[in-house]
Amino acid sequence: MSQLKTIYENEVVPKLMDNFNYKNKMQVPQLDKIVLNMGLGEAIQNIKVLDAAAEELKAIAGQKPVITRAKKSIAAFKLREGMPIGCMVTLRHLRMYDFYYKLVNIALARVRDFRGVSPKAFDGRGNYSLGIKEHIIFPEVDFDKIDKIKGLNISIVTTAQTDDEGRQLLGLMGMPFKN
Repeated sequence: MSQLKTIYENEVVPKLMDNFNYKNKMQVPQLDKIVLNMGLGEAIQNIKVLDAAAEELKAIAGQKPVITRAKKSIAAFKLREGMPIGCMVTLRHLRMYDFYYKLVNIALARVRDFRGVSPKAFDGRGNYSLGIKEHIIFPEVDFDKIDKIKGLNISIVTTAQTDDEGRQLLGLMGMPFKN
């Protein structure tokens, strides 16, 4: 069992039950899944960029990514429907908790001039999205083998009904929000 899952069950659940007056512990919000996404516009000209990004995402997540394809053709970008333009990974259960722990305690701490993540990036339903400009903050990525620094989107999907519930859940699980 993951260290973060035990912390969630033993510390986070009782605090959230007190804060929101839940009668049953099944009402307490929890992490549902974490989606990592790398959109690569330059994959249109050079398909090798996509292969490198998929390998790096596989190292970060510990799971093979899915290649995402364009839904629409856009002539201005020389993009046709069905062309590969990115990759994504959906993490659930144990891998999700391990990744969240690594993100909060290791990766975000390596960001230069880090003062916390924005508490306003919730979507209205308790889900949180985070953009990372440099994927090299993760310890699995070998800096010497990187040809180009890429960005990464992280969406943390929770079972919370409101932003306040989601903010409390992620805050108690260690997410460093700005004051």
